[in-house]
Amino acid sequence: MKYTNYDIIRRPVVTEKSMAGMNEKKYTFIVDIHANKSMIKKAVEDVFGVSVENVTTARYIGKKKRVGVHIGKRADFKKAIVKLKEDSKTIEFFDGMEQ
Repeated sequence: MKYTNYDIIRRPVVTEKSMAGMNEKKYTFIVDIHANKSMIKKAVEDVFGVSVENVTTARYIGKKKRVGVHIGKRADFKKAIVKLKEDSKTIEFFDGMEQ
């Protein structure tokens, strides 16, 4: 399957911990579960126009949830923490969210 950059990066993660990481030029995204680190690095560089130093990924298994007698499961997902190079600019998407 051919992925575009916008298929790889699903959405940003906006939590206290991810916002604190922005001071160190670390940005957190939910990404496609089949994307590897090199695909994520290329997608972030192309979409946001920044230089990426490294990418750290973690896979999460969706929790089982129950509503009455019905049992369902949340979707599995992958989270990527992208660290930018020191000389790189910040990502404008996050500029209004800083504390």
